[in-house]
Amino acid sequence: MNGPRTSLEAVYAVAQSTAHGAEPALAELGLTMATAQALWAIDPEEPPPTMKAMTQRLRCNASTLTFVSDRLARLGYITRTADPANRRYRRMALTPEGREARARALTALQEASPLSRLTQEQRDALGLLLAHALTDGLPEPTPA
Repeated sequence: MNGPRTSLEAVYAVAQSTAHGAEPALAELGLTMATAQALWAIDPEEPPPTMKAMTQRLRCNASTLTFVSDRLARLGYITRTADPANRRYRRMALTPEGREARARALTALQEASPLSRLTQEQRDALGLLLAHALTDGLPEPTPA
């Protein structure tokens, strides 16, 4: 195949190329793409998400998240604690090692992505288009 023929094929090819290119750096951290995605989904600037929120962010089921979070906990990247507001829920929090691993994983993914060859302006435009595709439509930009 010479290259993607459709936008969907291009998105898939970018994702596959990024995953393949980042694999060695992720492996050094003990991560797979699934565990790296879970670390990515935990924003260190926000309160630790519940396991339920994480299943929604990652679009996976509870058993898959349990498997992934077990691995991250064994690596020392997260802790799982009961939610003080509702003891039925568990929260996933990054440890200091998890914050470092998350930062390194995101850097590896960024560097491995074919999108890194685009200019910042091109990446911004592509980001807006993809965000638009993921929503019912973004508000119109306000004139400067």
